[in-house]
Amino acid sequence: MLNQIRSFFQQYLTPDGGDSDAAAAHRLQLAVGALLLEMTRVDGEVRPEQCARVEAAIREHFDLSAEETAALIELAESERHEATDYFQFTQLINADYSAQQKEAIVEQLWAVALADRELHRYEEHLVRKISLLLHVPHAAFIAAKHRAEAGLSAG
Repeated sequence: MLNQIRSFFQQYLTPDGGDSDAAAAHRLQLAVGALLLEMTRVDGEVRPEQCARVEAAIREHFDLSAEETAALIELAESERHEATDYFQFTQLINADYSAQQKEAIVEQLWAVALADRELHRYEEHLVRKISLLLHVPHAAFIAAKHRAEAGLSAG
């Protein structure tokens, strides 16, 4: 698995051979991707609308090509599957992301949860849990939900 991750980053995301800053950025991408993918599965039903929203969020958030996005999603899925909890992902995000960046992740989680136009209680619980682990204040949590709902209505 480690060789697969290293190969992916060298092939797609490391412009000049890779340094520790680039490696940290790649770990963050995997962490965010894994959390978004977890949202697609938390209610027991993986829906195409939610998968498409994850793909779009990763592509836009990290400015990746379609091929890079697909490879990142594949690796993030492996990370998500092997994870025993969310802390390993949120710890990385907390160490490097600003409050605004963490709030943007919460908004993307809401967008994925709402992509199928149904909000399952497990989805809401997961967004709340991740929000707490990311130390996102309740007001920001609610504002992110409203922006995701507005984006759903506009789209």
